[in-house]
Amino acid sequence: MNDLIQPVARIHGEPLLEMPHDLYIPPDALELVLETFQGPLDLLLYLIRRHNLDVLDIPMAQLTQQYMSYIEIMQRNRLELAAEYLLMAAVLIEIKSRMLLPHPPKVSEEGVEDPRAELMRRLLEYEQMKLAAQKLNELPQAGRDFELVQVLIEHTVEQRLPNVAVEDLRQAWLALLARAKLNAHHKVRREELSVREQMTRLLRQLRHGEFEVFENLFDVSGGIPQLVVTFIAILELAKETLVEITQSETLGNIYVRASRSLTAI
Repeated sequence: MNDLIQPVARIHGEPLLEMPHDLYIPPDALELVLETFQGPLDLLLYLIRRHNLDVLDIPMAQLTQQYMSYIEIMQRNRLELAAEYLLMAAVLIEIKSRMLLPHPPKVSEEGVEDPRAELMRRLLEYEQMKLAAQKLNELPQAGRDFELVQVLIEHTVEQRLPNVAVEDLRQAWLALLARAKLNAHHKVRREELSVREQMTRLLRQLRHGEFEVFENLFDVSGGIPQLVVTFIAILELAKETLVEITQSETLGNIYVRASRSLTAI
């Protein structure tokens, strides 16, 4: 006979078949359960899911009875929390009463709105919002699941100037030729010009290590032959990596300076 009775609890492995008559439950023992509900809709949803009820076809008599038992516990322990729960209790009793009242035959033929419709709609919306809040709470949060770390890395940014294209040198050279033609003389004379001497002069002029404007390296008054020799000397110096040729911006002025290996000597 005892094998057919389900034990209410097990203590140290031994089944307890009935509740002790002298069992004492402190008055505040149920407060932890009540505080987990976030309102009457949360309590209703808990009761529906606990007893496997269909939220789209709620048995109002069973749900109202279970709800009222929780209300009685709350009134005995936490009276200040009972106001909104009592309002929901009144709504449940009203819905239950409307479902118990008979409908006139004419109204029954036309169909009547289910008194539970508004309550079911509110429960479904609340359940959707609750599930969405749980999913958001499961996402990693800064300060709870991980900490934000800021790392300061000190570094110097070297300015990268645009490369000088061949077309830029050609345009600069044509501009120098145009200026030289304005200062052309009709005196015929023989000059011996040395590219090496011009290379030496240019290196002496650039020994300070700063950028010099490309046009300032030429002596326009010396005529076109002087310009040609100076231009060839600059190209030879660039070929031997003794000077650096660059621009401050695209299509901007061209600058020349002695390489760092020379200025470091």
